[in-house]
This record gives sequence, C-alpha cells and structure tokens, in this order.
Amino acid sequence: MDTTVASILIIVALGAVVPAAMAILGYVLGPRRPNEVKLSVYECGVTPQVDAKRRFSVKFYQVAVLFLVFDVEVAFLFPWALLFRESDGSGMLVEMLVFLGILTVGLYYVIKRGALEWD
Repeated sequence: MDTTVASILIIVALGAVVPAAMAILGYVLGPRRPNEVKLSVYECGVTPQVDAKRRFSVKFYQVAVLFLVFDVEVAFLFPWALLFRESDGSGMLVEMLVFLGILTVGLYYVIKRGALEWD
C-alpha cells in the first residue's frame, strides 16, 4: 500500500476513534448527580413561560430556507467573481446572469406569496 494512502487511512481512523472514545469515556466515567435545577429547562436564567415543544409557524421555516438559498447564492458569487477576472468572461457572464435571473424570479414569487410577511 502506498504511504500516502496509509497515512490518510490512519488519519481517518484516528478522526473516528478518538472522538468516539472520548464520548464513551465521558459517559462512563463522568459524574451523575442529577437534581431538579440541572434537569430544568434553561432559558437565559428566566423560567420558561410556554412549553418548549410547542409548534412553530411555517413562516419561521420558510424564512430560514430562504436565508439559506440566498446565502448559498452569495457563496457561489465570490469564487465566480475571481474566475471571471481571469477569463474572457462572455460565457461566464451569461451563466451567472441566468443563475441570478432564476433566483430573482424565485424571490419575486416568494414576495408575491407573502412568505416574508409576519402577520
């Protein structure tokens, strides 16, 4: 076996074994002194007013997914901008305009559907 492959396998094995061993040892050897304060729900030092298992509005999840979509868009724009500088740019510009156009249509649809309104 090549030394590079062997060293990669050793690193992967250590990366899997060490955290698992620490978690198991912490569970087995760790102190267990539960009391009412430790088992209670902690919310910034204030006693919770409602049940922690209540249902959230779907709007919360819609806004979270929209944030992820547009955050990923920005993550794609930075490397594209660096590559665009080094190339002739004609084909890359069209590709990015199509990508941004699709996202703009999606944002327009979301705004029209009222997903960003908190009524």
